[in-house]
Amino acid sequence: MDLQTVRWFLAVADHGHVTNAAQELRVSQPGLSRAIARLEHDLGVPLFDRVGRGVELSPFGRVFAEHARRLAAEEEAARRALAQAADPTRGEVALAFLHTQGPSFVPDLVRRFRETRPGVTFRLIQDRAGRITAAVRDGRADLAITSPRPAGTDLQWRPLVTERLLLAVPEGHPLARRRLVRTAELAGEPVVAFQQGTGLRAIAEEMFAAAGIAPEMPFEGEESATVRGLVAAGLGVAVVAPPLPGEAHGVAHVRLADPLAVRTIGLTWSDARSRPPVAEAFRRFVLTPGQTPDPDN
Repeated sequence: MDLQTVRWFLAVADHGHVTNAAQELRVSQPGLSRAIARLEHDLGVPLFDRVGRGVELSPFGRVFAEHARRLAAEEEAARRALAQAADPTRGEVALAFLHTQGPSFVPDLVRRFRETRPGVTFRLIQDRAGRITAAVRDGRADLAITSPRPAGTDLQWRPLVTERLLLAVPEGHPLARRRLVRTAELAGEPVVAFQQGTGLRAIAEEMFAAAGIAPEMPFEGEESATVRGLVAAGLGVAVVAPPLPGEAHGVAHVRLADPLAVRTIGLTWSDARSRPPVAEAFRRFVLTPGQTPDPDN
């Protein structure tokens, strides 16, 4: 049983006449009759009863017609979805990105891209670096905005922006009055860390190792707001990305002298997986010079 034969069956059912259905379908009447006979043979039941010069659905045919119409509708919906996915002005982009890029960076890119392609939709996946990289590898995401550069050679990655990381301390902390702090000075300070698998956690651990210190990390958070909240509560200091407006309540941010205190955010994708045209259009848009904001401005 194929969908073309199912459609032919429905045409005969609607017309109540094989010849008239054949004319509409632009096929020969004998060919249509043979197709219906094969369908009845495959199903093992008669689908039509002869009535005068025409035909009408048998009891079996009425049951099958209900399912046949759903099959035809599903096929049509699938064709429309495929046509939409092949249209670079429509379709869906599956985009994964870091929690820290959610408040402004990603929404700004999406907004500007949709200014010229209002029919495009986005399926957004917000998670830590390791998980969003995995989403690109297994095809759940077309693209990802992440840091640091994914390990391995199976993914492509292009840098977008570089941020200077800061030390977040409680407002009343002695380091809050400093203009610059060296990583080695954090020896003995409890550190509020981002969870394992996040890019900021990996950078902080590299900084501490290079400075020859192993600070205690009694608290971990997944999102910047949580980490800063723990710092504001006096539970430790943290290596963080530059704050957004409203994120610095109860926290002072101090520059870190360590040259490792930077992170480069980039776009990653897999050339081994096909992307819908709209996702490729968004990839090219993001990589166009001048599309990503300067974090220092």
